Amino acid sequence: MSLLPGTRSPPEPACSPWAAPVVLVKKKDGPWWFCVDYRCLNDITCKDFYPLLHIDDALDYITSSSWFSSLNLCSGFWQGCHQDIELYVHRCDTCTTQKGPTQQSHAALQQYRVGAPMEWVGVDILGPITTTDWRNPYILVAMDYFTKWSEPYAVPVQSTDTTASKLFQNKWNSTVIIPKVSTDPYHSTCKFQPLSPEDVLEAASLLKSIAWPETPTLPSPFSLDQTSDPARSTITVLPGRKGGQWYVGDQLEVMIQIKDFLGRPKKSGGDLLLAKLHNPKLDAGVVGQVVDHLNGSYSAVFSLLWEGQAQVQVILVHSSEAITVLDRLTLEHYDRVYFKSDFFSGNITETTACNICLRHTEQPVCNYTDLLTGEPWFCYKPKKLSCDTRISHRRVMYGLKILKAKEETLFQSGVNMKVIIPRSVSIAVLPEKKGEPQIKSSAVTSGPSGYYYKGVWQALSGSKVQQFTTASAISQCLKGKVIHIYGDSTANQWFTYLRDILPDLKVFSIPKPKIFSQFVYTPFMALDYVNNILVTMITHGPPISFPLVPTSNLRYVANELDQVVGGTNTVIAISVWAHLSSFPTEVYIWRMQSIRRAVVRLLTRAPGTVVVIRTAAPRAQSLRLALTNSDWYSLQKDKVLRAVFEGLNVHFVDAWEMVVAHRLPHHIHPKPPIVMNMMNVVLSHVCPQEAG
Repeated sequence: MSLLPGTRSPPEPACSPWAAPVVLVKKKDGPWWFCVDYRCLNDITCKDFYPLLHIDDALDYITSSSWFSSLNLCSGFWQGCHQDIELYVHRCDTCTTQKGPTQQSHAALQQYRVGAPMEWVGVDILGPITTTDWRNPYILVAMDYFTKWSEPYAVPVQSTDTTASKLFQNKWNSTVIIPKVSTDPYHSTCKFQPLSPEDVLEAASLLKSIAWPETPTLPSPFSLDQTSDPARSTITVLPGRKGGQWYVGDQLEVMIQIKDFLGRPKKSGGDLLLAKLHNPKLDAGVVGQVVDHLNGSYSAVFSLLWEGQAQVQVILVHSSEAITVLDRLTLEHYDRVYFKSDFFSGNITETTACNICLRHTEQPVCNYTDLLTGEPWFCYKPKKLSCDTRISHRRVMYGLKILKAKEETLFQSGVNMKVIIPRSVSIAVLPEKKGEPQIKSSAVTSGPSGYYYKGVWQALSGSKVQQFTTASAISQCLKGKVIHIYGDSTANQWFTYLRDILPDLKVFSIPKPKIFSQFVYTPFMALDYVNNILVTMITHGPPISFPLVPTSNLRYVANELDQVVGGTNTVIAISVWAHLSSFPTEVYIWRMQSIRRAVVRLLTRAPGTVVVIRTAAPRAQSLRLALTNSDWYSLQKDKVLRAVFEGLNVHFVDAWEMVVAHRLPHHIHPKPPIVMNMMNVVLSHVCPQEAG
């Protein structure tokens, strides 16, 4: 055996576990190519023992750099190397004789642990193909391993600098919502890449419009004595015309001074107050518009709409210090309400945690992001079962360990949370006096949407609210119509109202699987054969805080709207807000933008469709509820909802004002008298009163 040039001893078989077979391949132009099969070595090599830096952090790190280096691998990469070597070996008669017949083999698929979108991106280049008009013969394809989202780009050459620049330039122009989790344990939050630059601008504008006054930072430890105390706060009626007389049509303005537990006036704003003017005997009520003067004082302006006595009521929902805590919880504990899903196959059942965003761990993740809307949803992958075996969804209760020392004292019912300021203020309202100039406040520019009088809601703008007090009146209005209701249990109250009041409306009862037999979940469907009325109720997609729901019943409102034909005999009712309260406002903005796009598409193809949207509303508060479903969270969602759908041909049911102005206590599911008034508003939009 002749020695290879440069060697000192004859080659001999290697027995090292790290040895790799060598194959000499002759190139087309004559020289030999030295090739090593490293597949066995790759199988026992730890991949990414040190985690890759997140792309966002990497770009931030090099922001101030001035010098960069690049390596062009065009001449260092053998396209189809494995196939060429395999073909060469298969054509070797000597090898075939020694090894015997061969069979097709497949390497085992490998799992790559990816904790966040854009952490691992696969890149490949297709071509050369037919050159485009822009002289691009190659297609660059980039795929995110986490979301499985891929995007193609036309490129002129196969080079690393072209690839890098193309990916960098298009990083922010993706057409899908991509969830990202911050790795900072102190400021973890859900971040999304919006659908378009217009959505980015709108989201920023919405966040700016609902920005809450800056609240004080809590010292550690802090003293409750320095926080807002409703018992020591005061209400003062500002003077109107001479003689102290008030007439229907005037505006009453009162000044509210918030004080701490030591009786000292506060010097900053940010408290959440609800105000109403009411008369229990007349069953009348109207909300007041609250203005924060940022110095511890507030104005509440009321429209005087009925004759007789009118009493001022102001409720301190949360102190500014409590809102500081609520704001922090949204930033640091966006997943304080979390969910679980069951995975089932054969005799194996596993349960894992799920959410809009999952914190980074070594555990693989199942991606259930909706392909049409881009709405994100993820679950940790079960150890034994595949992601396709997920069968159920449910909410899991959370602990109170998210609060810091003494912070729970800021959420005491009857002390400093949802407490009426005990200052009795009452005025007598006289009939409207013609020729007498009305008193108007300069503190507000808008008024209430309606008011109660003798228990009946009266709208101050839009369609006149009619009273559908009998089943026959409702049946006559809905005759020949299809009513689709989308949302949560607050929307289901409307379905239940129609089911209970219409004797011929029969609900279809479909047998449920045994595992779900004890739970009530949608979709519901009811049909009145006599009057040809169809009513459906469908729950919105996750997050949804129901005890147990089949995953097949988790549907996104936007997708459902796209399946509706629409028309003058179609009514759409939407109520989506309560189950997204604990999540960052951005999450709710993007959900509403998605639904709005579907509504616009529906109204474009079927302009006669009636679309009714229920706003958010306050509810009873406890420590546990306040941390996830605070009225402060609901108020933010309510403002976003109104702004997103402003200007569209849709009708609002102002649940916020209808609950605040009523004599009954606040509740997530308003009592029957309020629901009846809501349905009167809905039916008045479906069957508006003809002029004259």
